[in-house]
Amino acid sequence: MDIESLREYVLGKPSVTEGFPFGDTVIVYKVNGKVFLLLPLDTQPLQFNVKCDPELAIELREQYPEAVLPGYHMNKKHWNTVIADGTISNKQLLKMVDDSYALVDKKKK
Repeated sequence: MDIESLREYVLGKPSVTEGFPFGDTVIVYKVNGKVFLLLPLDTQPLQFNVKCDPELAIELREQYPEAVLPGYHMNKKHWNTVIADGTISNKQLLKMVDDSYALVDKKKK
């Protein structure tokens, strides 16, 4: 997975906006004004922060201890930092993004 394919995927979702509120090195994606994905531009390999159900967050961290970490600079209970180092399939990475989007979008309704 690379930044451009992730960016295209995310921007294809309804009501998503893209911005740089924290400077020019982190893209922030929001749905209906609420953050669901943070994508640093200066990391190798690609990594991103996504919101996650607290129980699932723990499961994912246990299943992928090198690739799923407590959210960097985020509420560690509700956010994971995901490192796309090849350990996790692209399908699973996109599912994490989808879950984050759904969690945040649901709160607005």
